[in-house]
Amino acid sequence: MSGIKKLNLKGHLLTAISYLIPIVCGAGFLIAIGMGFGGNPGADLTEPHTFWDALAKMGALGLGLLPVVIATGISYSIAGKPGIAPGFIIGLTANAIGAGFIGGILGGFLSGYLAVAVIKHFKVPNWAKGLMPTLIVPFFTSIIGGLIMVYIIGIPIAAFTSVLTNALNGLGTSSLLVFGGVVGLLSGVDFGGPINKTVFAFVLTMQAEGINGPITALQLVNTATPIGFGLAYFVAKMFGKNIYTPVETEALKSAVPMGVVNIVEGVIPIVMNDIVRCVTAVAIGGAAGGAVSMVLGADAKVPFGGVLMLPTMTQPWTGAVAILVNVLVTAVALALLKKDVSQKAEQAEVEEDDIDLDDIKII
Repeated sequence: MSGIKKLNLKGHLLTAISYLIPIVCGAGFLIAIGMGFGGNPGADLTEPHTFWDALAKMGALGLGLLPVVIATGISYSIAGKPGIAPGFIIGLTANAIGAGFIGGILGGFLSGYLAVAVIKHFKVPNWAKGLMPTLIVPFFTSIIGGLIMVYIIGIPIAAFTSVLTNALNGLGTSSLLVFGGVVGLLSGVDFGGPINKTVFAFVLTMQAEGINGPITALQLVNTATPIGFGLAYFVAKMFGKNIYTPVETEALKSAVPMGVVNIVEGVIPIVMNDIVRCVTAVAIGGAAGGAVSMVLGADAKVPFGGVLMLPTMTQPWTGAVAILVNVLVTAVALALLKKDVSQKAEQAEVEEDDIDLDDIKII
């Protein structure tokens, strides 16, 4: 077990995802805008085409290379610069044989650790050491890893991806409700942290196969959570409670606008003051929002951007309803679960008044 921990598999994956997100967002917005104005993502740009065809095609090309990007990112995280070339080549190989995003992830780990092995165990004369990072490591890692991908792991991964895709496409309403609830719950409980990013890797795999529902559910939960914290302030007032300190109330002024554009980390200072109750409320709200998103079929083409994702959906109202449900449930849960901070302040004042200065002796 300790050997697996030393490999830092999750750390390398999360590093690669951080490289991947800007590409996904940029390409996603390109294809969404292009297709929104009638562009064809399959257009041949060497033939007569429209401006919107060009945008849609650019976005489609970017999204089509996600397995290559994730493989290159993981390989670079493991082996540094010598891992870039083999990661890129093995990622292209995974893409070419239909191994998809999962193949890209495994290809990245394969190329990265192979590159490290070649660097450590492949001995060359002193005059050839300068060729190690530019020629020897990329060549041997690429040829070994590429052949393993083609003849050993590629075909089973492609088959597994196909089975998983067909299974998700065939989910009924009740199954979508449960699946969406689980995605929403896991997406919200650590506010953009490792759990959120791990779920992101899984749902991004589905989007790479043309299934946009799971990643939409995740991003809608991220969007709704800070807004729910803001609404909870007013809901709690209706219950006669004041659930935020002045400092927390001030933090909401920036956290809520950040949430509108899908930045959830603004609420972390508030959460840290009352972790159990806040995480519980967010889990309840995220489960509700994720379930509604999946059942209604919200399908954003762009997996980032908060409310900016809505116009990219086939039916934007589905995403709006999912956000609304998530916000309301989170707000009510927070208002009910969190304690009245004004009562805490009164208790603190009473305790201070009870201090008898006559008991203090100066020797």
